[in-house]
Amino acid sequence: MNPLIALKEFGQSVWLDFIRRNLITSGELRRLIDEDGVCGVTSNPSIFEKAIAGSADYADALALARKKDREPMALYESLAIEDIRDAADIMKPVYEATRRRDGYVSLEVSPHLADDTQRSIAEARRLWKTVGRPNVLIKVPATPAGIPAIRQLISEGINVNVTLLFAQSAYEQVAQAYIDGLAERARAGGDVSQIASVASFFVSRIDTLVDSIIDERLKASPSAAERAMLESIRGKIAVANAKLAYQRYGEICHSEQWRALKARGAHTQRLLWASTSTKNPNYRDVMYIEELIGPDTVNTIPLATLDAFREHGQVRPTLEADLDSAAHAMKTLAQAGISIKDVTDRLVRDGVQLFADAFDKLLEAVDQRRNA
Repeated sequence: MNPLIALKEFGQSVWLDFIRRNLITSGELRRLIDEDGVCGVTSNPSIFEKAIAGSADYADALALARKKDREPMALYESLAIEDIRDAADIMKPVYEATRRRDGYVSLEVSPHLADDTQRSIAEARRLWKTVGRPNVLIKVPATPAGIPAIRQLISEGINVNVTLLFAQSAYEQVAQAYIDGLAERARAGGDVSQIASVASFFVSRIDTLVDSIIDERLKASPSAAERAMLESIRGKIAVANAKLAYQRYGEICHSEQWRALKARGAHTQRLLWASTSTKNPNYRDVMYIEELIGPDTVNTIPLATLDAFREHGQVRPTLEADLDSAAHAMKTLAQAGISIKDVTDRLVRDGVQLFADAFDKLLEAVDQRRNA
């Protein structure tokens, strides 16, 4: 059996972390749905920048834009929203067949709004209304300003993909914001059964940063015992951190507050594993899929990693396995003097900046291609 299809047997949904116009118009997205069981699509400014700057897919639309003299931001949105709508339409049968559990396509608010709650809410409302598809998720980062925005948007019935999650503590705040938003909507007499949300927990970037810290520490450490301790956690923290977050997810789903919402038809806010391509060539190229397989989760996968997993992925229930080892890895990290809080705080800051830079490059690319 195709390993991607086999993931469904363990309750995990495969989403594609990629979008481009040719993916939609060529029929490739439909093929991925039919043959690989892909049941969702995620996007971000970096993906759109590569799609627009690195392909001829948008040449006709950009040529038309030259005649209308549209501003880069308005032009980008028109291109992105057309892609999002078309992808959502292709995904609509999945959305309906899974009773609104899958079949979603994600579009991100401007990363420049990551520290502005009210403007994030306003932009999310505008994008939600403009796209006009029930199977769209608006991406909002899990920053201190983003969390109250998430609560408000959920209370208004707007689907949210919470992005840039790294820390277990931040995940708990996000989960509570989702629950509070649903509860507020229920108190107002709204229907909570129509609302969807995922909490996108970024994985590989944690190992990339922790491993770089380990490398620096190894250079300076004269102690064989310390070096052995550091080596023992290389490449293990990202998976351990994700496994422990999933344990917290399970606890939240058994809480009295959640059970009351479930009785009204509410769907759980699934954990979505993001940043699942392997950055270190010494690691197995599909490790962030193989090590995080479990029920009621999503893995959003870049095309190259999707191809690799189809070819040689091994499917087994891993997400709830070796939990003692996961806890031990996190404890060892602390004993080694590496703060997971410092790591995750830095990754959020870096992530916001990375996406902001990508967004600026995206607008530059649109402007250049329009004027070419």
